[in-house]
Amino acid sequence: MRIPVDPSAGRRFSPPVSVKMNDVNPSAGQQQQDSAVVPRLRAQENRSMAEIIADHPAELVRTDSPNFLCSVLPSHWRCNKTLPVAFKVVALGEVSDGTVVTVMAGNDENYSAELRNASGVMKNQVARFNDLRFVGRSGRGKSFTLTITVFTNPPQVATYHRAIKVTVDGPREPRRHRPKLDDSPKAGLFSDRLSELERIRQTTMRVTVPTQTPRPSLSSPNSFTPQGQTQITDPRQAQSSPPWSYDQTYPSYLSPMASPSVHSTTPLSSSRATGLP
Repeated sequence: MRIPVDPSAGRRFSPPVSVKMNDVNPSAGQQQQDSAVVPRLRAQENRSMAEIIADHPAELVRTDSPNFLCSVLPSHWRCNKTLPVAFKVVALGEVSDGTVVTVMAGNDENYSAELRNASGVMKNQVARFNDLRFVGRSGRGKSFTLTITVFTNPPQVATYHRAIKVTVDGPREPRRHRPKLDDSPKAGLFSDRLSELERIRQTTMRVTVPTQTPRPSLSSPNSFTPQGQTQITDPRQAQSSPPWSYDQTYPSYLSPMASPSVHSTTPLSSSRATGLP
């Protein structure tokens, strides 16, 4: 006996072709739509950021937050001095007007530096700070990092790393490069004289050294005298010797000397001796 089998009982169920997978799994479809929309928004944000930076060249700089830009600060500045350009924060997203924006500065040496006029109010996506001043010093060879807080709901924070170095004197020319006013003319004269001496030395080195003639001997007749002149002799030798000599006698020159008188040995009388008569 053969039992008839219903052919519909062994057929597997398959959904109709017209049914979409999104209807079966609505969460997966929502994720795909979100992934398709997010890149478009990010591309729009990147284009707007590039356009804003192009509209303000050398004035705005990126922060670590993709939603905010801020003004470029000088790399080195004097404490408690007005900035060359008013500091401002630009929002790329939707921030309602009247939102308070604050700025803080610090580093590992001074974690909370003193600032003046460090708060502003957002208006038309821009928060301007009236005369922001850095009173605290960042330390030798160190810079401040700015922390920008936008009090939205929830608050948003942006950081500007190595923003500004603040010292007592501010930027100045190094001492070894600053010429002294008193010594500047002397230095110029000395350099001119030195260059002139160097030029003379180089010119002298280019000239060939002439060959030295042998020194004439002292015995030659022409030494130290022009050619054609006789040698200078001793004037004492040039004089002729006298015809007389020390050995000859001079009888004619001496008068005859009288012979000495002989005194008598007869004693004088007393009257003659005394001279009395």
